Amino acid sequence: MSGLLQPLLSLGYGAGGRLRKASLAAFAAIALAGPVAAEPTTIAALGDSLTQGYGLPQEDGFVPQLEAWLRARGHDVVILNAGVSGDTTAGGLSRVDWTLTPEVDAMIVALGGNDLLRAIPPEASRANLDGILARAEQSGVEVLLIGLEAPGNYGPDYKTAFDSMYPDLAEKYGTLYSRSFLAGLVDGVDRTRALTGMMQPDGIHPNAQGVLRIVDTLGPYAEDLVRRAQADGG
Repeated sequence: MSGLLQPLLSLGYGAGGRLRKASLAAFAAIALAGPVAAEPTTIAALGDSLTQGYGLPQEDGFVPQLEAWLRARGHDVVILNAGVSGDTTAGGLSRVDWTLTPEVDAMIVALGGNDLLRAIPPEASRANLDGILARAEQSGVEVLLIGLEAPGNYGPDYKTAFDSMYPDLAEKYGTLYSRSFLAGLVDGVDRTRALTGMMQPDGIHPNAQGVLRIVDTLGPYAEDLVRRAQADGG
């Protein structure tokens, strides 16, 4: 500190003295203020009803629970809920530009469930997701792409095409990737138990306990996303 102050102390009296006092006061104010606090990492969660938190109190939805999970582990984050119930990959593509606002550092993309429900051709879903990831790349935003797995009743060709689009696109754009949004509910758990104990009565959307299981599984991927975003920001 003394080495930095010495040039200021060498100034004379009179006008120089007044300048010296003003300079010292300004320097002291900066020193006392300390370092500027870092801004939180802002993540946009672009998705459908699973992201939006359909049928749940706001605090029990995916976004608030994931944000709380990350904050409990020391990450200063804000997650913006860009989930829209009923949205398809086409809907996500149509609104990705206004989702990627200037404060957004990273994005979670979790779309495709409604494409499955409507039996939309996988090549169309792939093209939409490709467009979303291309926009994120252009904006310099890190992405976690979360997939889904098609049921077998669509036929093996449909299932192969749908399931493969997520890892293929993650590799193309160098994004983080998690195999299935619902992995925390079905991996290593009897499917009947999962449906009865962790799902809402519609059998499609998780209840609060189910969301907690999902967050426990996807949380580490979100941590990696935060680290990537912070590294880019640094």
